[in-house]
Amino acid sequence: MIELEGVPELIDPVMVAAFEGWNDAGDAASTAVAHLEREWKGEVFAALDAEDYYDFQVNRPTVFMDGGVRKITWPTTRLSVVRVGGEKPRDLVLVRGIEPSMRWRSFCNELLGFAHELGVELVVILGALLGDTPHTRPVPVSGVTSDPDLAQSMDLEETKYEGPTGIVGVLQEACTHAGVPAVSLWAAVPHYVSQPPNPKATLALLNRLEDLLDLRVPQGELPEDARAWQVGVDQLAAEDSEVAEYVQTLEEARDTAELPEASGEAIAREFERYLRRRDVSPPGGHATADGGDASYLRDGPGGRNRPPKPPRPGASGPAEGLSEGSAEGPGEDSSEAGDEDTSED
Repeated sequence: MIELEGVPELIDPVMVAAFEGWNDAGDAASTAVAHLEREWKGEVFAALDAEDYYDFQVNRPTVFMDGGVRKITWPTTRLSVVRVGGEKPRDLVLVRGIEPSMRWRSFCNELLGFAHELGVELVVILGALLGDTPHTRPVPVSGVTSDPDLAQSMDLEETKYEGPTGIVGVLQEACTHAGVPAVSLWAAVPHYVSQPPNPKATLALLNRLEDLLDLRVPQGELPEDARAWQVGVDQLAAEDSEVAEYVQTLEEARDTAELPEASGEAIAREFERYLRRRDVSPPGGHATADGGDASYLRDGPGGRNRPPKPPRPGASGPAEGLSEGSAEGPGEDSSEAGDEDTSED
């Protein structure tokens, strides 16, 4: 660990982490942590030694000019801290980096060592996976944990996933063995439009984090970016009848599956978020269902590549079982979005 500054004194700290790579479909998770860091003006206080965990032929350093002097930025994982104000201020320790190339157990132990030193009370790890979900509907976000008590107290799913995992799954399991409460939040990104960025999925993750921690997250330009993203995908889908038909099939499947969920609980969750944004305390506790917000619609950044044609309806999608509540899953390497996906916990 390279300490850039002294370790700060924190108030009720929660660690929020995201990693680029396999667990970050559409760059949704890493962008969410970057958004928190930017909006709350996070101050970096430590970074892991890149030599210990990264293959520089896979994640290459970059050269830049600083006042006429050439400098190098090394791929690594950095820790910053932000203070969330309000009646009950608290600190967030933000961990943002790249999935390590090697020594995953040492990587997790080093992060957990900092969590212990800082008095972190909860670790929340953000991830994004590719799934059979339509871009026209709210982004599904699953909250999972390996801790049965935490699952009950925070109304989360207790993970039952078996199969290949990424650094998100490994870090969550390391937290469990170390006795540190840990939660993973997974956003499902449409596999037929997997290219980053995906501001709609980023916004959904932040909304779910907001509900989980009972705090207000400044949204900045994300709602407008999410609307623009959906408008753009709408336009691309309309140009191809096969894609449009497939999206309609996904919509029908999603609407049928979620019909029982159109309940008072979902309405109450949105009302709580509305009150929070008006700085009014909601009458109940934490919301308990998918992140999502009425503001994640429509989109269309110019210059976006045409999405690859999806498999025909009935074909096996890249994140099978999502509609059945698959807890967590990797996305794909952010540099080759859509090439690979395996649903995971």
